[in-house]
Amino acid sequence: MTSASRTTRAVMLGQNPDFRLYLDHAVRARKGLTHDVVPDGTHSETDAADFIRKACGVNSRARLDSSHSAAQMFDRIVSDYQAWKRRQGRAGR
Repeated sequence: MTSASRTTRAVMLGQNPDFRLYLDHAVRARKGLTHDVVPDGTHSETDAADFIRKACGVNSRARLDSSHSAAQMFDRIVSDYQAWKRRQGRAGR
């Protein structure tokens, strides 16, 4: 069995409420904002898709399967998200 394409994984990631929560946390941390300014639940599926496209430097998530540099960045996003999720579990979230 082969793994899902990066395009499919990117769509699924954007649909994942935990990934969107990760984006909320990341924006607060990166910009020094409070929970009042960027509350949990701020990012939508569209926001997540926009984030992935912009971070990976593509105008379509379909390019994640054909652009080496976009694929590498997507893999890093997934890795960073998974590390954040593990930290949340240890923090008793």
